[in-house]
Amino acid sequence: MEEEIKEKVEELQKDEKISGQIEQNKSEAEDLLKDKKKMEHFLERLEKKLSKIPFAGKYLADVPVLISLVKAYIDKDYTEIPMGSIIAIVSALIYVLSPIDIIPDIIPGFGLVDDAAVIALVYKLVHDDITEYKVWRDTKKK
Repeated sequence: MEEEIKEKVEELQKDEKISGQIEQNKSEAEDLLKDKKKMEHFLERLEKKLSKIPFAGKYLADVPVLISLVKAYIDKDYTEIPMGSIIAIVSALIYVLSPIDIIPDIIPGFGLVDDAAVIALVYKLVHDDITEYKVWRDTKKK
């Protein structure tokens, strides 16, 4: 089952529909980034959705880091990230929260595969920015 999911995630990462969905979400991401209250509400809804998933799996394991990064950004605690990267991250998070997916979330075993593919694709695009954020976050904890 794990191997099937891995293959499906890799296949979906190459799918132009996934890239298109991220592109479509960019303007909504920009709007959310301009309104702290709306962004906070959006992130709360996303965290609530993730808490209901029995296992997020390794492909969605980075979502909490992305949420943390966006929170730090809107709180102006961490702004050392290019605007294009933060928009890509928020676009991916919008997709994860959206009830309209390429593969509906209610399909057992495979419903979150497209969400995982979107997160993995964006993670590849902004990997260095996320790594820098993690270093910053870890030094703040000390």
